[in-house]
Amino acid sequence: MSVKKILLGQVWRKDGTTDTYLVTKLYNEVFSTYAVLRKIGGEEILRIKVEKQSDGSTLPGYVYTQDTQENF
Repeated sequence: MSVKKILLGQVWRKDGTTDTYLVTKLYNEVFSTYAVLRKIGGEEILRIKVEKQSDGSTLPGYVYTQDTQENF
């Protein structure tokens, strides 16, 4: 599922698991954007490349957990 914009503080769930991750940082590297995710209740930190789509952005292998998204 894509979202209009990936923002700090969003919670994403890893596909096929109940593990949830918090977006703690977003940054650009040449032509790509990366999100740094921190596992909620754990020490694991991941760097995921943001995938741009025609209807928004997504993190491959992750699902946005909130049902509604405000338009910013």
